[in-house]
Amino acid sequence: MNHLLIVGSLALVVPCLGAAVAPSDGGEPAGKVFAHNVYFALNDASPEAREALVEACGKYLSGHDGAIFFAAGTRVRESKRDVNDTDFDVSLHIHFESAAAHAAYQEHPRHKEFIAAMNANWKAVRVFDSWVSTGS
Repeated sequence: MNHLLIVGSLALVVPCLGAAVAPSDGGEPAGKVFAHNVYFALNDASPEAREALVEACGKYLSGHDGAIFFAAGTRVRESKRDVNDTDFDVSLHIHFESAAAHAAYQEHPRHKEFIAAMNANWKAVRVFDSWVSTGS
């Protein structure tokens, strides 16, 4: 089980240690996990609204079957290098053991409850899904 610790505007995650990566099947690359990264720009980007979204991510989106890593937090506003994308307020990061686990998460009632509860404040949502290696 993953453990989420929210400290101020920073969300820290302790991933589930020893989680196995599913073997390659259905065209999935061997030794990779499905990384689901979501970036939310908010209409009301106040500190309270940002924290409310981080907390909702923890409530509705953590602990799903097949999820091996979960993190949610706010943008580091002090990072202002030319390469920093600042067009978001809150980010969500979930690694799934397979594309099938991600697909089940998308259809899960808690995921749908999250969208219904929080989407009124979303100005824009960008999703980046990729196959990633974990560990060293």
